[in-house]
Formats: sequence, C-alpha cells, structure tokens
Amino acid sequence: MSPDYRIVARTPAIEDYRRLRAISGLTPRSAEAATVGLPNTVFAVVIEDQAGQAVGMGRVIGDGGLFFQIVDIAVDPAHQGQGLGKAIMAALVEHLRATVPAEAYISLIADGEAHRLYAQYGFQPTAPASIGMALFLRPDGA
Repeated sequence: MSPDYRIVARTPAIEDYRRLRAISGLTPRSAEAATVGLPNTVFAVVIEDQAGQAVGMGRVIGDGGLFFQIVDIAVDPAHQGQGLGKAIMAALVEHLRATVPAEAYISLIADGEAHRLYAQYGFQPTAPASIGMALFLRPDGA
C-alpha cells in the first residue's frame, strides 16, 4: 500500500459506509440499517487518503468467539489498483488470527472475481460440501 494512504482500526462512519458501498458496487444500505448494524461490528478498518477521506473499508461481524464473517470490503473505484483491498484483508485476518480461538469459523461471500483476493488469505470455496445461501426479507428494499 502506498504511503499516500493510512489504515485505521475503526468502524466506518455511517456516511462513509453508505458511500463506499454504493460507489464500489455493493448493495446500498439505508442510514437506519447502518445506524443499527455498525455498532455491532467486532473489528473494522478504514483506509484514509492524505486528506483524511475514507476510501476503503472492511468489517468483521460475529458472535465474538465461534463464528465470524468478513463483510463490507469496499474500495473507492478512484483508488483501486493501489493494494488497498489487500491491506484491508491483511488487517482483518491478522486481527482474527491474533484474537479469536483457533477453532473459530470465519466465512465470507466472494462476489465475482473477489475470490482471487480472498484466496491469498487462505479462504477456500466450501462447495460442493456446502453452499452459501441467503434470504432477503424484502427484496424490493421496501
């Protein structure tokens, strides 16, 4: 990662969270949902540019002991290709390795070609033994 950026261990601000999700192609989230969800973050990092603007983020959620999920890996498209996604993943995995029990189950959902990034940190597909599944309570967002 270039010295033009710094990684900070903190949960993103609601506005930064929503902006980074939207511009990086992740599903947009409401301010109301972010207000409820973000405080439950187990660990998070934010990458800031020289002006202090959040240009990348990643979070860990979970029960604190047995199950964790890496979520919200997002980098502003104007700052992609600088190794920021790798820095985010390295920080999250390093934190987990240092703080959670060895038997903890850590999962994530890899969209598109992101599986190539995650594989660099030891993540492997679970199929065919298991498959990821999801339920969207209100698919229309209402």
